[in-house]
Amino acid sequence: MESRNNNLTPTIQEWWETKRSKYNTGLIISGIVSYILSVVLGSILIAPYDIEFEITIFSFIFQGFFFLITILIANIFYNLGAYTDKHFNKKDEENFRLRIYNLGFWFSVVLPLLIPIFILIKYFTCYAHLK
Repeated sequence: MESRNNNLTPTIQEWWETKRSKYNTGLIISGIVSYILSVVLGSILIAPYDIEFEITIFSFIFQGFFFLITILIANIFYNLGAYTDKHFNKKDEENFRLRIYNLGFWFSVVLPLLIPIFILIKYFTCYAHLK
């Protein structure tokens, strides 16, 4: 693939592809941490009050499958970064590119952590007063 300006500067697409493995690593770590926090918080805070809360092998497999689907969807959305870079970064600024990447990366990494936060909210709104 030919690089722009006939030098070693990567094209926009090449730049984004070099960052994809870091993005996916962040997604995987975030998803695992979110799952562990959800199990721990749910078992400690929700299970004593809600008999329908349970962790089974079926729920583990189901959530694992759903996790893989969400990583696939996140990678489709990852391409919006390259699209935005190509169409809105008219001056080809590295700073712009990094801001777009970091915005997408941190949004994608923080999003799975909303699940344990929702567990905490459920506990404090539904069960904390029962202690």
